[in-house]
Amino acid sequence: MTSTTSTRDEALDVLHALVGRDDADFHDGQFEAIEALVDGRRRALVVQRTGWGKSAVYFVATLLLRRRGAGPTVLVSPLLALMRDQIAAAQRAGVRAVAINSTNAHEWGDVLAQLDRDEVDVLLVSPERLNNPSFRDQQLPQLVPRIGLLVVDEAHCISDWGHDFRPDYRRLRDLIARMPVGVPVLATTATANSRVVADVAEQLGALAGDGAEAADVLTIRGPLARTSLRLGVLRLPDAPSRLAWLISHLGDLPGSGIIYTLTVAAANDTARLLRDRGYEVRAYTGQTDTDEREESEGLLKDNRVKALVATSALGMGFDKPDLGFVVHLGAPSSPVSYYQQVGRAGRATASADVLLLPGVEDREIWHYFATASMPDRERAERVLTALSASRSPMSTPALEAVVDIRRTPLELLLKVLDVDGAVARVQGGWIATGEPWVYDEERYRRIAAERVAEQQHMIEYEETRECRMEFLQRSLDDDSAAPCGRCDNCTGAWFPTAIAREATDAASAALDRVGVPIEPRRQWPTGADRLGVAVKGRIPAGEQSEEGRALARLTDLGWGGTLREMFAAGAPDSPVPPNVLAACVRVLADWGWAERPVAVVAMPSRSKPQLVASLARGIAEVGRLPLAGTLDLVEGGPTGQPGGNSAFRLAGVWGRFSAAGIELPAGPVLLVDDYVDSKWTLTVAARELRRAGATAVLPFALALRG
Repeated sequence: MTSTTSTRDEALDVLHALVGRDDADFHDGQFEAIEALVDGRRRALVVQRTGWGKSAVYFVATLLLRRRGAGPTVLVSPLLALMRDQIAAAQRAGVRAVAINSTNAHEWGDVLAQLDRDEVDVLLVSPERLNNPSFRDQQLPQLVPRIGLLVVDEAHCISDWGHDFRPDYRRLRDLIARMPVGVPVLATTATANSRVVADVAEQLGALAGDGAEAADVLTIRGPLARTSLRLGVLRLPDAPSRLAWLISHLGDLPGSGIIYTLTVAAANDTARLLRDRGYEVRAYTGQTDTDEREESEGLLKDNRVKALVATSALGMGFDKPDLGFVVHLGAPSSPVSYYQQVGRAGRATASADVLLLPGVEDREIWHYFATASMPDRERAERVLTALSASRSPMSTPALEAVVDIRRTPLELLLKVLDVDGAVARVQGGWIATGEPWVYDEERYRRIAAERVAEQQHMIEYEETRECRMEFLQRSLDDDSAAPCGRCDNCTGAWFPTAIAREATDAASAALDRVGVPIEPRRQWPTGADRLGVAVKGRIPAGEQSEEGRALARLTDLGWGGTLREMFAAGAPDSPVPPNVLAACVRVLADWGWAERPVAVVAMPSRSKPQLVASLARGIAEVGRLPLAGTLDLVEGGPTGQPGGNSAFRLAGVWGRFSAAGIELPAGPVLLVDDYVDSKWTLTVAARELRRAGATAVLPFALALRG
């Protein structure tokens, strides 16, 4: 069967099995894409709204290609939640789908054996797996000649905009170039403006194998309006008001849904508050254990929780067709991201509510994440110098101890350098390839400028008096944009604005909650001895601090805002405000230490000396404790910058504090500081105090990073 008519009939039979209905028919563009892949063996980019049925295209095309003798489909999928849903959907259609990812290493042998026996129709892999040395060097060379179809899901991650999220997506261009001539390629996304579409199409049009010319890419783009979504924006003055609105009205929202926050701390705090008020909710973040994430997804799909309070970790591909609402506590940094997240709702319902509660702190959070993810020239050169000087592959921990870059940003930087061809991941670690590498300053400047523009566009979405769905469509360069007749600007506010007084009191009380633990360091960092610090292994018990306390994390919804202002760049050094001191006293009163401290010692802060001195003095006065003094700086004090790799940070503070000038009474000492980042400053200072006679050291700080 090769004619269009017979292909369509055959495809319809597969579609009926996929959706379980004999009267199902293709949406506009679905069969066009299938025909291009099956009969034309073309490369196609499908940009269609969430719920349109992009997965139906590649599952139907897979079975038709397999019937024609093609090998298995390789589906590059970015998230584990998405993989789970895709495998379940494939099985309903009779498609034999298996996955290779970081959570099922114990099954890889069985999967590869199934591939050898040609018992796999779809192999799902993460983009990172393409550069796993074992998979890349052993399995991929055997698989590439047999690929029947390559599918790139959430293809906007290929674009510059997605590089900081998944740099490995850029490696797909190389995979496409290695495939035999005539292997069709499908990329799908619901989130792309014209710039992203052009960028993805360019990547898909990479040179085909055997030196053939670059392929033309068929772009199938449909209208992005979601007629089921009822959009709205409610501007409230502060975080307590936003949480109070949720407490008052979460039960009024239809069905079950997702409450998005911008930070992990906000997700955890909001979930705790809502549970305390009787709502069945769970937090879902990048720090949530995999098993717990999977369980939470199931609870939401079965409507056994009212909501998941989530960061963007719950996003692409999560499939709950009857999701009733999406609420944002704080705005994503672009309309593109916002559209992607709200697209989770109303996929198979006539109506779903989408409400944005923007926060005054949103811009600051956007700036933090944007700058944290951008590659840095000086850091990249440090990594290349270290790898070039090494005679053998270096593991990430070993490299971390040499270049003074924390693990997460180091791993991201290595991926970028790997995709650029400057380094390579091999068995045993990383090596420098020797290929010339130049920092693409123009490109990163362009990306930064685009991000600023996107952020401003999000502010405009919040403030617009025009149709909100039309605004989002125009942001995605959708020519079919038109007023929706459903949003708050088209019809008036559909959401209640009244907030119960008891809800405001509960939210304020929750946000006024003070005190987070400062876990003590127990182990010296690997590699410290290479930097002149002759310690290794476990820190002796007699030199450790006790568990400490901080007033709050900088990312907390409550006191975090006050602390962010105090520690913002350019903020003046001044005595501790009375309300902050009072909050600190509450932390101390609730501490529950084994033995009350007998004296207060201050850290010698170079950036906030007035703040720390006044805080230590205030605590001593309220607690009727002697202020024993301030640690002395040795040779000018710590070197280097705050944060960074643990070994380098320890080396920068080692031997830089002295307790020689302090007379310590017998007993525990309260050590007061302003800001805790790596905890090595407090660790070394506590060691000095313990060696000077303190029986215990109780660290206390205003702010804790994270």
